Amino acid sequence: MDQLRERLRVRHYSLRTEDAYVDWARRFILFHGKRHPRDMGALEVQAFLSHLAVDRRVSPSTQNQAKAALLFLYRDLLAVDLPWLSEVVQARRQPRLPVVLTPGEVRALFDQMEGGMALVAQVLYGTGLRLMEGLRLRVKDVEFERREIVVRDGKGGKDRVTMLPDRLAEPLQAHLERVRALHARDLEEGFGEAPLPDALGVKGPHAARAWGWQWVFPSVQRSADPRSGVIRRHHLHPESVQKAVRLAARAAELVKPVTPHVLRHSFATHLLAAGHDIRTVQELLGHKDVATTMIYTHVLNRGGRGVASPLDGL
Repeated sequence: MDQLRERLRVRHYSLRTEDAYVDWARRFILFHGKRHPRDMGALEVQAFLSHLAVDRRVSPSTQNQAKAALLFLYRDLLAVDLPWLSEVVQARRQPRLPVVLTPGEVRALFDQMEGGMALVAQVLYGTGLRLMEGLRLRVKDVEFERREIVVRDGKGGKDRVTMLPDRLAEPLQAHLERVRALHARDLEEGFGEAPLPDALGVKGPHAARAWGWQWVFPSVQRSADPRSGVIRRHHLHPESVQKAVRLAARAAELVKPVTPHVLRHSFATHLLAAGHDIRTVQELLGHKDVATTMIYTHVLNRGGRGVASPLDGL
């Protein structure tokens, strides 16, 4: 498992992907009675994936993630080049319409939130960021004068620019003033270093303590870095935001399943409903293919749902 983690880090995989791949490799080994992966092959991989689909009834995306982890284990760590690697069945994901809140439901949700969690939720809805993109924002990436937010190393390792709503400018500036005071206190106590990408910490030894590199949404307490062991103040944990949104939706008596990602879906849908060009929405969301953005047109009463039902003519 340590070798697998090291190889994943060499390939610059994220910590979340690293943890997921190591966990799938562990499950695969335990499923087959702790046999070494080198002693197993296509039949064992297929049996494990079938077990996930039939017995565990996991979603196609979960099954495909398990497959990707096992392929990495064999191809990149064990250097096993067998013909069956590319023949393992890929689970088909059926298209699903996203959950979208109405503007009234969004207001009702925000009315039940307060403090930092409310600001995070408003940023996600107001900018269309994914949850981790929002939590990984650095101070330097928020452009108040230009009303822009720069998303660094988003999904697929891509950078992009999205808008900063005017309504969020003042609350976000007030929030950053409180964060700056917290950062100053950390520096006084001998901490205050933020994790830096790649080898930037070697090139600029003092960059980790610089204000611009600090998280926009830092955690309330310091903790050990899971890779280096250095005590730092990390960004908010995603599960904290998910729990806050879930509790707010329950308090607002929303019947739809609401998660932070639903705010991103609502952002895209409401922009399209307001008449904005789909290519612009695609760019703001960071979608590689416009076909991915097209799914949000389902609420606009276009196509087959744009015609009147014969029942209404009776």
